Amino acid sequence: MKFVIDDEKDLVKLLGKKIKDNGHEVLVAFDGEEGIEKSKLNPDLILLDIMMPQIDGIDACMRIRKDKNMPIIMISAKSEDMDKIHGLTAGADDYITKPFNPLELIARVKAQLRRYDKYNIGNNNSKVIIEIGDLTINTDTRQVWVGEKEVRLTPKEFDILELLARNKGIVLSIRKIYEEVWKEEFFKADNTVTVHITNLREKIEADSKAPVYIKTIWGAGYKI
Repeated sequence: MKFVIDDEKDLVKLLGKKIKDNGHEVLVAFDGEEGIEKSKLNPDLILLDIMMPQIDGIDACMRIRKDKNMPIIMISAKSEDMDKIHGLTAGADDYITKPFNPLELIARVKAQLRRYDKYNIGNNNSKVIIEIGDLTINTDTRQVWVGEKEVRLTPKEFDILELLARNKGIVLSIRKIYEEVWKEEFFKADNTVTVHITNLREKIEADSKAPVYIKTIWGAGYKI
């Protein structure tokens, strides 16, 4: 999930479209206060304008940086070296001036994400935000979205979904899922996992009888 904070609604619409065209979900805010609050959802990158009402981008960046380390790219109409220095000193990872070519911005976004993935995440099992198609999982807040809609899961449903998502492409047996989630020995006749998978599909799949996310591998188990 990528996060755009800017008071220029036309620019936000343009950037949002470009980001979505590159296969990412987009979250937006139109002032610094709203941006700081929504940063708690742990997007994996923030595009942050400097000149905004209420709280400007410099102050917002410093406040976000107190406990967040995702890449932040500053956007500004100011092109003086000192303005860039202020933005980078506040905690930004990159700085781009208006007007800019949207393709250049997308290239910078991709570069920052590659760098962040390489030096901060290490592997999929440490990611806070997991994105699979339109499915977004925040493992810190234990929230799940399908597109723009938040889906309410029970604790066990969330644990199963997170386990499958962190092992994307790998078939996990019913025994493996049960023992990882319930932390106790599995008994062959127990249908607990199957029932939870059925309920989970009802909540995250457009058609639970033709699932897109949680696939049944007959005789083996389940996978995403």
